[in-house]
Amino acid sequence: MTRRIAICAPSTPFTREDAARVTALAAAEFPQLDLFFHDQCFACEGHFAGSDATRLAAFVECANDPAFEAVWFVRGGYGANRIAMDAIALLAPTAYDKAYLGYSDGGTLLGALYRARIGRPVHAPMPTDIRRDGGEEAVCRTLGWLAGSRTGLEPSLSDSRPAVAFNLMTLAMLCGTPLMPDLSGHVVMVEEVAEYHYAVDRLLFHVTANLAASNIAGLRLGGVSAVPENDRPFGCEAEDMARYWCSRTGIEYLGSARIGHDVENRIVPFGLA
Repeated sequence: MTRRIAICAPSTPFTREDAARVTALAAAEFPQLDLFFHDQCFACEGHFAGSDATRLAAFVECANDPAFEAVWFVRGGYGANRIAMDAIALLAPTAYDKAYLGYSDGGTLLGALYRARIGRPVHAPMPTDIRRDGGEEAVCRTLGWLAGSRTGLEPSLSDSRPAVAFNLMTLAMLCGTPLMPDLSGHVVMVEEVAEYHYAVDRLLFHVTANLAASNIAGLRLGGVSAVPENDRPFGCEAEDMARYWCSRTGIEYLGSARIGHDVENRIVPFGLA
């Protein structure tokens, strides 16, 4: 049976050329999937994939359409937070039956959906990963999950403790807002890209302080990549920072997770595996 997957851009735009590459890859490897790239993916208004109203309308249209089994965010960037609160209020009962997939800035919507108990949010590679060296593997990981495979899941997932995965900056921005989900009892996985080491440390200070109050089950650190060079070395690596702030806040540090802005990015369904 064919599974139809809607693809939209809550944040920044995609190109038709890259969409064609992803469509061809899916057709060759997963013919049971039918990908629909919403035209809004290719809109451009300044930084964004169209205006807030345009991005909101496309997401709601895809989420509420009963013809689709899942909604896949085409890429991250910045912008999902500008539409997330309005989007939740506009979702129909049909939106509750879908999976929603993405990562990075898309985590804003995933968090909001998880808080509202709408559908199944999933941290997963996006179509934009086709642009990376070896990116076809990452894209196929998500396509495989959509087709029923579980081989692309994060290895540490269990059936006993729920988990979530977020970009660290995205999670920090969610803390204290009406979009932040209840993560009590969850294993929280975080990753980061293109931030100075001191900024990663500052983000971990903020996030662990908030998560400690939520009584989470523990924290795992994914990839921290593309770190800019500062005018002086920070003096410790990202894992040292994570251990430090977990110790300070009483959170159990559980080790590494295979998530991040790279082709090794694994799939983390929110909740129980």
